[in-house]
Amino acid sequence: MMNRQGRPSTPGEASSGAVDTVLGHRGLDHEEALIFEQGQAGRSGVDLPEVPAVTSRLGNLARKGPIGLPGLSEPQVVRHYVRLSRRNYAIDMGLYPLGSCTMKHNPRLNEKLARLPGFADLHPLAPLSTTEGAVEVMGVLAHWLKVLTGMPAVALTPKAGAHGELCGIMAIRAAHVARGEGETRKRILVPESAHGTNPATAAYCGFTVDPVPATAEGRVDLAALKAKLGPDVAAIMLTNPNTCGLFERDIREIAEAVHGVGGYFYCDGANFNAIVGRVRPGDLGVDAMHINLHKTFSTPHGGGGPGAGPVVLSAALAPFAPLPWVVEKDGRFALVEDDKGQSFGRMAAFNGQMGMFSRALAYMMSHGADGLAQAASDAVLSANYIQARLSDVMTAAFDGPCMHEALFDDRFLKDTGVTTLDFAKAMIDEGYHPMTMYFPLVVHGAMLIEPTESESKESLDEFIAVMRRLAEAARAGEVDRFTGAPHYAPRRRLDETLAARKPVLRWTPPAPAQAAE
Repeated sequence: MMNRQGRPSTPGEASSGAVDTVLGHRGLDHEEALIFEQGQAGRSGVDLPEVPAVTSRLGNLARKGPIGLPGLSEPQVVRHYVRLSRRNYAIDMGLYPLGSCTMKHNPRLNEKLARLPGFADLHPLAPLSTTEGAVEVMGVLAHWLKVLTGMPAVALTPKAGAHGELCGIMAIRAAHVARGEGETRKRILVPESAHGTNPATAAYCGFTVDPVPATAEGRVDLAALKAKLGPDVAAIMLTNPNTCGLFERDIREIAEAVHGVGGYFYCDGANFNAIVGRVRPGDLGVDAMHINLHKTFSTPHGGGGPGAGPVVLSAALAPFAPLPWVVEKDGRFALVEDDKGQSFGRMAAFNGQMGMFSRALAYMMSHGADGLAQAASDAVLSANYIQARLSDVMTAAFDGPCMHEALFDDRFLKDTGVTTLDFAKAMIDEGYHPMTMYFPLVVHGAMLIEPTESESKESLDEFIAVMRRLAEAARAGEVDRFTGAPHYAPRRRLDETLAARKPVLRWTPPAPAQAAE
């Protein structure tokens, strides 16, 4: 019998052989109730004066009851979130093998500079005369983004990769409209290995998505692509290196073919970390590409955000870039907030994520051109090292070297009774966040691993040892080790299908017990 924490509820020895503690604590990892369960009416960690009565201007929208926040003392709040933080895996704790996400180390120098008052305390409505230094940071960052990509223009305001995709496709649509082809260019080609946001962005902008198959090598089928070209093609959305962790060898020919029918080449720059400082997308024929600053230039990722996805544009698309943009004249920097030309408008109310701009520029300047190229080389080397060391016990999805991420499929698990999900859950018991699972969709049971350049050889060797032992255990018939995993996490395995279909998004207090009559 299990209690609500997913642990044995009978005192004494737990099924794993570990002692079943009184409160469910395991050493320094405390069993933690929901913050709402801890709250008590009237309890507070602050002493504020009564709010004077005012006449509400909200009309029928005014709140009629209490907001429902829990009442807690300050120590309770601090302890609650410190305890929860111990359960959150982070790049500062160990290797984070998520493929396609580039969970790299964020140098503390970047964080220190981003916290300088002149950057951290800026208000978006501050007059330009008081923010010239910040605008210069934006201008210098824009300059180096253009240099590294070989593109003449950049839009800084997009706030994430998907937002950057939207920016690029809106610029492409504006270009077609400007030349009178807005109604005829309605089809966008998207390779099957593309990120899922690519077809979603194209559809959101009113285009029809036409998938392009991959070859057995995991790259775009050039013949199939050329067969789909026509006067109604607006663009191709392609990731390079692609989602299978491979560089598209025919990239120049793909660009020339799309340009030949009047279309544009949008490149998903999520994997720019693998080629920065070594390949310029502009030289490959790219017209628009977003850059995830959190992936390539080490600004915080995920919960540490916010994100930033600047978009570089070719000369053909530069006139349609969104406002605002930074201009330099006689060594002074300014923002262009209004344009009488062909800009498609704005992507955001203000100027983008200042904290991300300062972090990214600090990363660039501290590394220099040689350091950025070295980081890309090290990321590719790390991935190939993992692939080479694991290929005898796991099955690589494609033959040959990879770029910055190694892709395995589930053939090595055939007839073991262990699935990709089981394998990933067992990694939690070993102290690792699982790799990316079941993506890309073109590979059955995919396991996508990206070590990045942040890891030492010792760190990679430890990870490899764990993966090898798990692969051997699966083939040795140790099924219970996998199907019951994770055994040591604060929570046992959830019913993920039920959680996705029927999520409990609001805490409901238990009904008070009725008094006996």
